Amino acid sequence: MKILGIDGGGIRGVFAISILKAMEEEYQTRVSDHFDLVAGTSTGSIIAAATALDSDMDTLLEQYLQYGEKIFMKEAKVGLFKSIYSDRSLRSLLRKSFGDRELKDVSKPLLIPTVDLTHGKPYVHRSHVPDELGNVSIRVWDAVLSSCSAPIYFPPNNIGNKYLSIDGGLWANNPSLVCLTDALHYFNENLESIHILSLGTGKQNIDFSIDGGEKEWGIKHWLPFQLPSLKVTPKLLDLALDISSESVSYHCKLLLGHNYFRINKDLGEEMPFDDVEFMDRLIQLGKEAFEENRVEIDNFLNR
Repeated sequence: MKILGIDGGGIRGVFAISILKAMEEEYQTRVSDHFDLVAGTSTGSIIAAATALDSDMDTLLEQYLQYGEKIFMKEAKVGLFKSIYSDRSLRSLLRKSFGDRELKDVSKPLLIPTVDLTHGKPYVHRSHVPDELGNVSIRVWDAVLSSCSAPIYFPPNNIGNKYLSIDGGLWANNPSLVCLTDALHYFNENLESIHILSLGTGKQNIDFSIDGGEKEWGIKHWLPFQLPSLKVTPKLLDLALDISSESVSYHCKLLLGHNYFRINKDLGEEMPFDDVEFMDRLIQLGKEAFEENRVEIDNFLNR
């Protein structure tokens, strides 16, 4: 069973899209043709849903470039009284991209990790089995919006007035373990038959250097302000997402060995998930990552 898992990371999702776009150009076929199951968290859920619905990566990349600045247009400077960004543009993009399709209409098995904020528990939207409430009637765009709703930065998504849902990156920014357990539990695979291609969104150099020996850290250290704009830099959230993703990679590698293949790349600097100015650079890094892993990608796809 071949599985594609895509990390969260906001606008850095263009890094993963760039890799998949190069893959489509190399093999002259849609990404979905290579995989039996697709999963994605946060921005990765957009890419995964598009893949499961057989969309091409060139079109998806153009949508990121077109909507990026609109999605990350500030509504609040600090986020104390309301979310920093509205979800209007993101909601509009998702509804335009996925229409009224429901998860049950997606023939390719699709996993989208989220968080049920109302009941305080992890939650996975699945296209191939009913959810914990016994249905798969949720619209694709609604499930994806939930997984993208990063706390403070976007408001929670209201799911049919039943519960509030937020970013799945809080517990499964790298969805590989979710993929692994689903393959074992729902598809009755064994470890030897599971092959996962995991795409990161770039490894940042997030600097929390010792600052004059200070021992008392507050919000200005964890979520620094950029003056004079007062824009909050999501250093703490980015750090948590990076650590979560790499820890999952470590455990999946131990469990699957060579059957787990992860592509990620050092970004060389901090590239916050909401900074659209880095998109062109991230796209180029994605192309480089594909070239650097061309042989391994070919081996993986042709197993």
